[in-house]
Amino acid sequence: MAPRDQRARVLPRVLGLLLTAITLYLVFPSVVEVLSSWDEVLRLQPLWLVVVFGCQVASFACLWALQRMVLRTTAWVPIITTQLAGNAASRVIPGGAAAGTTVQYRMLRTAGIGTANAASGLAAAGLLQIGIICALPLVALPAVLLGAPAPQALLNATWLGAGLFVLVALLVVWMVRHERPLRMLGVTIDRIRSRFGRRVNQEDLADRLLIERDLIRRELGSQWGKTLALAIGRAMFDYLTLLTALAAFHVDARASLVLLVYASAALLAMVPLTPGGLGFVEAGLTGTLALAGASPAESVSVALLYRLASFWLPIPAGMVAAGIHRYLYRAVPVE
Repeated sequence: MAPRDQRARVLPRVLGLLLTAITLYLVFPSVVEVLSSWDEVLRLQPLWLVVVFGCQVASFACLWALQRMVLRTTAWVPIITTQLAGNAASRVIPGGAAAGTTVQYRMLRTAGIGTANAASGLAAAGLLQIGIICALPLVALPAVLLGAPAPQALLNATWLGAGLFVLVALLVVWMVRHERPLRMLGVTIDRIRSRFGRRVNQEDLADRLLIERDLIRRELGSQWGKTLALAIGRAMFDYLTLLTALAAFHVDARASLVLLVYASAALLAMVPLTPGGLGFVEAGLTGTLALAGASPAESVSVALLYRLASFWLPIPAGMVAAGIHRYLYRAVPVE
């Protein structure tokens, strides 16, 4: 490889890592403030912890079932292990969800799930989840407008979510009706695989992606209700995790405002500047929970308990899942 080409590949990575490091430095105080509430969480009754973590497990279970449907497989183990490992990667590798999806995509191939199947299935599941998250503020809007006035910051999150929902809906329509977005996806996958020494025929992959799209559209067309229910269940159990964390600390807050708080945190988690929105979510949660009626101290404690269940504990779980996956599928030929 020519030195110029090598620099062209390395420089964006270096700049990305530098930007992540600077961002983490700026948001680090928010993370430290949230982590400082460990003693409050440890004083909770164990039953509350069981309920909080149980809601998060149910949220993951909905996602596993959703991915199992869009990937059109009857197996559970490869879906669970690859999703947990990819989720953990998205929380420790710069690039967030994109990095996690890449890790899961590569692991699915080692489990015998085809390249086009994995790419189109993960894309469909990801877009569906983003669409549901963006639509949540719209669900809370009638209750907010008919109830007590909501803080302007939370209303801004509602309009932001509405705008993103429209964009996601347009993207889905574009991918369903036109070939170009899937051919672009094929090019991206080809570039990712080339970095790991694996080449595929770009046009062939694009054609297979189009075939997979038509299969997903046809097969899920008769099961759209179940697919939508699983995507909603994924978000709702995650929302219940936050509600239960509030209840654990006896915080009295309007459920509609908490839904806006949750949607705001979910949108912040999509910020690719830090893995999993680390720092952004903590700062956003503590600030918006205070707007929803929690005291500053309660906001910090609730944020820690919620992030412990949804962010921190899935990291070691993903590491264990990656080890199990490697052991089970070490002899499976990669496509």
